Amino acid sequence: MELNGNSIRIFLDGAEKPAIAFEDPNPIGPGLVGLRTWGSDASFRNLVVEGSGGKIEPAFQPDPRDSQIRSLSGMWEPVTDGNAVPSLSWDDALPFHASHAQRIEKADGSGAGAVGIANRGLNRWGLTFRKGKTYVGHLHAKQEGSSGNLIVALQSADGSRTYASKRIGPIGAEWSRLDFVLKSSETDTNARFAILVDAPGKVWVDMAYLSGTGDELFKGLPFRGDIARALQQEGLTALRYGGSMVNAPGYRWKTMIGERDRRPSYRGTWYPYSTNGFGIEEFVQFCRAAGFEPIVAINIEETPQDAADLVDYLNGPITTEWGKRRAENGHPEPYGLKYIEIGNEEATNAHYLERFKLLYEAMRPRDPRVEYIIGAWWEYKNPISKRIVEELNGKAALWDLHVGGDNPREGAAVDAMVRRMRELVQQWAPGTALKACILEENGGHHDLARALGHAGILNAAQRHGDFVLIQCPANCLQPWKQNDNDWDQGQLFFTSSQVWGMPPYYAQQMAASVHLPWRLESQVKSPGDDLDLAATGDEARSTLVLKVVNAGNAPHRSEINIEGFGPVETRADVLQLTGAALNDRNSPEEPEKIRSTRSSFDQAAERFYYEFPARSYTILRLRHR
Repeated sequence: MELNGNSIRIFLDGAEKPAIAFEDPNPIGPGLVGLRTWGSDASFRNLVVEGSGGKIEPAFQPDPRDSQIRSLSGMWEPVTDGNAVPSLSWDDALPFHASHAQRIEKADGSGAGAVGIANRGLNRWGLTFRKGKTYVGHLHAKQEGSSGNLIVALQSADGSRTYASKRIGPIGAEWSRLDFVLKSSETDTNARFAILVDAPGKVWVDMAYLSGTGDELFKGLPFRGDIARALQQEGLTALRYGGSMVNAPGYRWKTMIGERDRRPSYRGTWYPYSTNGFGIEEFVQFCRAAGFEPIVAINIEETPQDAADLVDYLNGPITTEWGKRRAENGHPEPYGLKYIEIGNEEATNAHYLERFKLLYEAMRPRDPRVEYIIGAWWEYKNPISKRIVEELNGKAALWDLHVGGDNPREGAAVDAMVRRMRELVQQWAPGTALKACILEENGGHHDLARALGHAGILNAAQRHGDFVLIQCPANCLQPWKQNDNDWDQGQLFFTSSQVWGMPPYYAQQMAASVHLPWRLESQVKSPGDDLDLAATGDEARSTLVLKVVNAGNAPHRSEINIEGFGPVETRADVLQLTGAALNDRNSPEEPEKIRSTRSSFDQAAERFYYEFPARSYTILRLRHR
């Protein structure tokens, strides 16, 4: 492999021409060398690294901790608080519930002190503990030849400081659940949670859980309060629980209910291990608490009986078998789910059509109020698309249209796509009530360019507001520096201690804050077609909102003509999002580098001029005088 600036060339088997030649748009500069085999079971030999300073051989030295690390669950690390050496095993012999349990052994004569394992959170960010706050948790454990106790502790990243600890037990020879409460003596945003053994013997642990309490949670539910409140502040009205995760063969709703520790794990679409600790029911609970309309997607290979049982579980009275099961699981009242999407990005073929009909016919009688969404690709040149429209006429309420999102001019492309879809749907099934929704507005970025693209798609959706009924960008949430699938497109980012919006978050918030239900006729002309416009109003004809995206690199001084609205107050409210460069984004260090601003404009009239800045999203709210 040859690296030269942002050029990467890979040669196989001594060939003169590269098998792969790639220009990396975001090259990594000089420094250390790492080797990763993502999603592959691979090994290497005769590996040499050669640079301007000569060869580095052997390039990769074995880590003396490898034997321990290979015997440890990937998100944990071995720890000691003395000179004792732990013996660890990721044991698949008799786990509590999943595929493995973690064995921790302190042998006789292994040294003084405790041994164990510690977790520093996703990507080893460091967990956040705050002084005076209480943290609750539990784990499942069993033992062989030990004193029958474990120590759980909140510690600094290196273990040199302990903020809270508790000895829990006794532990028997069979699996049992141990609960604990810890109150932190200090604030630390780079901490760890440790599980320690300080007496000779073997202890197995599994399904460890740790949570904040009080205002760190959202309305008493096991969801982070700061994240939930930030989503509410964004102005969301609908959330979708779907995407490629629902395509995994093991994604089945009946594995997602009941005691979370005992739910069977499965191999996910993106990762080999999914716990099912957060499933459809938790998602619906969160949405109802937050005031969002939940939309859930199911796997198309669910059995018709299981699909029907899902409707009873979520919406049925407690007189039904599965409504009773919901009540037993702690929620007597029906959830009142309105939307179910059948599949996600499914192949547009006869198999999908038949599966939709089978599941629909089973679910529909259980609650006729539920509306069903087509989850196959919209491929208008595919003859099956016409069959889907014809045969699902009167059954499906919406077809989920997936679009791009990174291009600041995306609104025009989506506008054309929706217009064509609308024409064909009416042509294939005249008078049909089938409409569209956009439940994945996808991209690869979370910068200003994506914000402008999102604003343009919102404009396009509003221009077709009687046909496109729901618009959801992906992704809602993204952990900082966690992106293993190249969709680096979150609107709200978070670490264990911080939550902040990216530029698309503010575009969404701006549009939501001035939403009006009436679509108004509008036209726009600009050099290079840089401007994108949507106009809305209220039924009382008292307020007019103009939403304008300037995708160009130059400002546009535009003449605005308003007809049929009547006299306009001279003072208009202005919301605006702009930045110096399209790749501008926010970070933990600068969480509000790019955000919306509020101001006023004092020269509004039925005809006036306004300058839209380069690379901007501007909302003008005008009032009738």
